[in-house]
Amino acid sequence: MSRQLAKYWINADEYERMGEAGIFAPEARLELIEGEIYEMSPIGSPHAACVDFLIFFLGQLSQRRFIVRAQNPIRLSDFSEPQPDVALLRWRDDFYRGAHPRPADVLLLIEVADTTIGADKAVKVPLYATSGIPETWIVNLPDEQIEVYADPAGGAYKIAKTYRRGETAQAHTLSNLSVAVAEVLG
Repeated sequence: MSRQLAKYWINADEYERMGEAGIFAPEARLELIEGEIYEMSPIGSPHAACVDFLIFFLGQLSQRRFIVRAQNPIRLSDFSEPQPDVALLRWRDDFYRGAHPRPADVLLLIEVADTTIGADKAVKVPLYATSGIPETWIVNLPDEQIEVYADPAGGAYKIAKTYRRGETAQAHTLSNLSVAVAEVLG
């Protein structure tokens, strides 16, 4: 008689306790996606510069209306705690000191993708839609474009729009958020 192997799913609480216990190397860049721990790709100069620009630009725009967060965890569910490159969160005076933000706290997530474009589109965008994140952007460095996904329903985004150099990307959830694609890409 053959027996099928059972997979053990790590939940977000266990994942955080593992980190606190020092199980992961201090320099490890990891995230929890659907109960599995994934190593994140190294950050190259174009990726880092793009994230830095977005933090600067969005920080100036925020004026205490939302919090701009860089490469920090978002607790999407009991089994997913990704670290998007940029998150715009509902304003809270405590800056989420007591717990990581949840989907209801998120206004917009941005992933900057160079080598991870395939995984970001195939895994993260559907994960964010399923979690009810109202809007997700992918800054697609290889194709020099910003992909805007909004209005989640049934595990997918109903709106998908691509903006290229020479165009201005417009948010759907934050009416005053627009940025020239060329500025973001550098």
